[in-house]
Order: sequence, then structure tokens, then C-alpha cells
Amino acid sequence: MSRKTAAPVREQPMSIVDLFTIGIGPSSSHTVGPMRAAARFARRLVEEGRPAHVRCDLYGSLALTGRGHATDRAILLGLSGEEPETVDVDTIEAAVAAIRQERRIRIGGAVSIPFDEASDLVFHLREFLPRHANGIRFTAQLEDGREISDAFYSVGGGAIEREGEPIGVANIREPLPFRSGAELLQVADSAGLTLGEVVRKNEGIWRDVEESDAFLERVRFAMFACIERGLSAEGTLPGGLGVKRRAGALHRSLTARGPRSDPSSVFDWVSLWALAVNEENAAGSRVVTAPTNGAAGVIPAVLRYYETFVHTASRQGSLRFLYTASAIGFLYKRRASISAAEMGCQGEVGVACSMAAAGLAAALGGSNAQVENAAEIGMEHNLGLTCDPIGGLVQIPCIERNTMGAVKAINAAYLALHGDGSHVVSLDAVIETMRQTGRDMHRKYKETSLGGLAVNVVEC
Repeated sequence: MSRKTAAPVREQPMSIVDLFTIGIGPSSSHTVGPMRAAARFARRLVEEGRPAHVRCDLYGSLALTGRGHATDRAILLGLSGEEPETVDVDTIEAAVAAIRQERRIRIGGAVSIPFDEASDLVFHLREFLPRHANGIRFTAQLEDGREISDAFYSVGGGAIEREGEPIGVANIREPLPFRSGAELLQVADSAGLTLGEVVRKNEGIWRDVEESDAFLERVRFAMFACIERGLSAEGTLPGGLGVKRRAGALHRSLTARGPRSDPSSVFDWVSLWALAVNEENAAGSRVVTAPTNGAAGVIPAVLRYYETFVHTASRQGSLRFLYTASAIGFLYKRRASISAAEMGCQGEVGVACSMAAAGLAAALGGSNAQVENAAEIGMEHNLGLTCDPIGGLVQIPCIERNTMGAVKAINAAYLALHGDGSHVVSLDAVIETMRQTGRDMHRKYKETSLGGLAVNVVEC
């Protein structure tokens, strides 16, 4: 038993709509979260009066890798009133260019004020705010002389927290609450439900179960639409590394092979689907946080594997996959973090691998114990995975890392299904190990581009 102090567990209810959000690339914590924070601050300004000046200060990982992760663009769009779920990706370039050229920004889409990005959007490269590695502070002067300031933290998966604001929702209780993997198994077995059915029942505190099903159907559609866009796109990804898209050429090569009789081709297709999603993410296109943008390709690729290669696949099986994956994602968010700025890439690709492994095992008919085992295996072999993006871009090693995570998830699911569910290392133990590893990991390996491949490739 570890003698290290366990982290406080987040008690508030969580929902599938918080775990799977449809937004834009390349980063949920560096793009989606900051855009939401900026849009929220802009709404406050418009409600309280006429703004005369706005300044944004970025700290920690947001400052160190913000330009590569398009945080600057996200702030400009958010202050203009755009939201990641609804922004037209085809107009982003023109909108950002206009702000920079005119040196003016329309706050909340309503009030035009001067905005000089050089002095009004500041990257504090050597300063971290104490609460979280992804910190943002907005300060504004209104025409009547008042000053308004808000600090936000982008805590992973596109979620934001405002300083001084209570976290969670008061006076709401789930019918089947769980705060650990052991509790999840106990609750499910006592109620005679699968792990996914526990989540589906708990979602009833937010909406009708049919609406939750419909939401996950939309998530599935968005994931697969992203795959299809990635399969047809060509060219070089933005950012200056000169990374060429590979999904289109690989798709043509695999299609030309004819019938998928070669067993090894299964993993070629799985890798292709993950590759397609994360190339789209790197290009700033529409993706689904699953549970983050940097790991957006793992779950879609494994779900596509299930629907393509498993002859018993069904609509209900796909929903079971996503509900079960959600149960596992909630555990990581409650007991650790899905933020690479806190956990390294084990908190992104590692968590996605664990979620996908559990989802696939459930869709294939695994018992609750086997599903929990699959989730544990998926993370156990991602422990210690660092986040060291070259140039601060979500490209190398991020894109290929999703293909590895997807293949590993499938392997984990089948390993668990070949057993009876009993195993030495519990899911709770591996989540706590991930948390401790992330806490002990040097800051330079946690989405700062100050260590690992981010510096060694440049030196070579």
C-alpha cells in the first residue's frame, strides 16, 4: 500500500456532455478551454457596461506552448463571442487575420474596441499560477472607469473553472453514485446493471435517457465525420514543422489491397482512423474531446474497429461502448486529472486508451469485472507517458501516439476478455499510480515543450 497522500476526490456529479464535447483543434485545454473562458468574460463585459480596453495574461503551460496550440487564436475568437461548439471553422482564419490587421476586436460580437495583440495578449513564460498549470487572467476597463478582472483555469478536456466560483452543482445527487472503481463495480453488481447502464441511469438527473442516447449518437456521428474528413484531406499541417498529412495516402493504399483478409490489416485500419482524426485536430478542424483533443483519435478508432470488424456489432453495442467509456473517464477526472499540464500524456492518451479498452470490452459482452480489468490494463502500460510536443504543436509525437493508444486499447480489451476478471492490480490502484506519477513528473515533461523530444529533436 502506498504511503503517499491520496488526492481529494471530486464529489460533484459529472455528465457525458462534459466528457465528450464537440469543438475545434488542436487542444482541448489550450484551445477549447481558453476560448470558452474568453467568451464567458466577453459576455460579462457586455452585460456590465461598455468596455474600453481588454487585456489577457496567459500563465504556465498555456504561455509556454500556447502559440503552438493556437491559444492566441482561441482568445481572439472567444473575446469576439465565438464558442468552440458553434464557430465556423472555415471562417476562423479570416476572422483572426482581420483582428490582427485592424488591431480592433468586437467584444462579444457587440462592442468594437482597440486591441493590440503585442501588448494586450501577454504570455508569461516563466510564471505559473498556484492553482493549475493552465492559468488565464482577463482584465478590462469599462468606459465608466470601472475595472473588471477574472481568472480562469483550463483544467483539461475543454473544462474551465473560474477563480472564486464553487466547483460543481449543489443539491443534485445521482441515483447510483460512485467515486471509485470499486464502488462502481459494487453499485453495478448490486443493481444488476452493467457499468455503462449505471452511467445511463445517472444521466437521468440531467435529461431523459432518450436524450442522452441521442447525444451519444451525435458524438458518434461527429467522431466518424472527423475520420472521413481526415481520409480525404491532403497537404501539410500548419505550424512550421512541415508535417505532411498521411491518412489520405494510407487510405488509398489499404483500399487498393482489396478484401481485408490479412489479419494484420486490421491494425493498419485502426491506425489509419486514429491518424485521420488527429491530423484533423492538428489542422484546427472539428473534433470531439475524447476525453481531450490531444487524444481525440483513440476512442473513434476503436469504436470504428468495433463497428467494422466485429460481426455482432450493433447500435446498442456502440452506445454501450460510449457509456462504459464515460464511466471510466469520470473516475480519472474524479480521482486524478485528464490534463497533460498536470499528468503528462498519460493523462490524455493513457486515459483515452483506458476508456476505449473498457468500452470495447463492454461492447463485446464482457462482464463488469472484465471491463474494469480492460480499463486497468489500458492505463497500466501508459504510466509515465510524458507530454513533450515538438514546437508546442499537437503533431509530433501526438498524432502517432494516438495510433499506438488505439491498438493498445484493443489488445487490452481482448486480454481482459480472455481472463475471468480477477487481477492483481485494480483500476483504482492504477489511477492513483497515474496521479502520483504525474505529481512527481518534472514540469518540463508536462506540456511545456521544455524537455524530451521537444528539445532533443531540435538539438539533433
